[in-house]
Amino acid sequence: MKKYIFRTLTLSLTITVSCFLSISMAFGQEKLTLQEAISLALKNNYDIKLVKNDVAIAKNNANLGNAGMLPLVSADFSTGGSRQNTVQTQASGTERRIDGARNSNMAYGVGLNWTVFDGFSMFANYDRLKALQLQGEKNATAQIFNTITDVLNAYYNVAKQQQLVIAADSTIDISAFRLRIADNKLKLGRGSKLDVLAAQVDYNADTSAYLQQKNLLNSYMVTLNQLLARDVNTKFTVENYFEIDGGLNYTTLASQLEQLNPNLQSAVLNKKIAELNLKQVQGNRYPQISINSGYDFNKSESPTGFNTQFRARGFSYGLTASINIFNGFLQRQNERNAKINISSAELQISQTKQNLSAQLTTAYQDYTTFLELAKLEQGNVNIANQNLDITLEKYRLGNITPLELREAQKNAIDANNRYLEIKYQGKLAEIYLKQLSGTLNLQ
Repeated sequence: MKKYIFRTLTLSLTITVSCFLSISMAFGQEKLTLQEAISLALKNNYDIKLVKNDVAIAKNNANLGNAGMLPLVSADFSTGGSRQNTVQTQASGTERRIDGARNSNMAYGVGLNWTVFDGFSMFANYDRLKALQLQGEKNATAQIFNTITDVLNAYYNVAKQQQLVIAADSTIDISAFRLRIADNKLKLGRGSKLDVLAAQVDYNADTSAYLQQKNLLNSYMVTLNQLLARDVNTKFTVENYFEIDGGLNYTTLASQLEQLNPNLQSAVLNKKIAELNLKQVQGNRYPQISINSGYDFNKSESPTGFNTQFRARGFSYGLTASINIFNGFLQRQNERNAKINISSAELQISQTKQNLSAQLTTAYQDYTTFLELAKLEQGNVNIANQNLDITLEKYRLGNITPLELREAQKNAIDANNRYLEIKYQGKLAEIYLKQLSGTLNLQ
């Protein structure tokens, strides 16, 4: 009898080491730790890889040349020719004919063009590219947080399902114990066929629930494997035991959100980018000054020309200055639009703050509620298990009916399932709070 009382204890919060080893042996799999899961996601996840590529592109774009601060140097080469039959009539009336006259020309050179002043637009553009790079990094951090949150949710879901499988397996053992007693009583003439059939139906129902629970566990393993970007058929077990971090404080979280939330930081950078765009537009009010220089070589041959051969080589240089005087009021229009974009960016910051604050408040309310519910349901689990132990002993002695045993068994499994679900939901609320506050542990 002690064997069956011990098995009922697996319905409680603390899953013993022997139970964990039993499920590991049943599946024959290696244990995946939480740190290993996070490490694999950071290394393999496709969404993280894609956003890192975007950051790399933004980093490549943030350079002096792309901002227009460096000179442009180009080399040119051209050559050509013709073959013609020509007739030339001079002023004296003399006619000159040349058949198959060959003309040729060739030119090459190196040129430099450098805008040395454009109303400081190039400096604003360079700062804008740097801000875009930083914004890309913040967006990458947000994507990493989203992915790791999904990994944590999936990991703890697998942990919850493993415990549910253990509980379902223990329920089968109790039902098998009941079926065996009912069958023995029938053989001794002290029981009825009806009790045996009822026990068999309940045993089959518990076996069906167990198989369905195992199937759910396998499905959630596939989901976690997908997030880790590895073979979805990989079998593994995770750490069963997890607790909700009960030390989170709303005021601290709100302060951390203001400073660390990547979405809010991205909105702030978006305003800075809008301000730099305005500086670029305002730069068009100033003159643009460029210097140019080059080295050229030209050669041509023409038997029909005044000079049959021509060659020239040397340096050239110059200075170009231009200023916009009137362009149909487009300058004023562009500046107004840039200022509107700044206003929109400010509104976006306010909207983002409000949305994040609402999400934080709701998540913290859920978090505190689940903490209280977890304490309550843990007590219910202990009471239900004690009640099941007593009921099992009474049933063995023949003092209660099978229906009373079934009711106690159902109450115990329901209490355990409620507790595991509430603890899981509380863990999700904790993870979401840390994601919002930018304090999610990525190690």
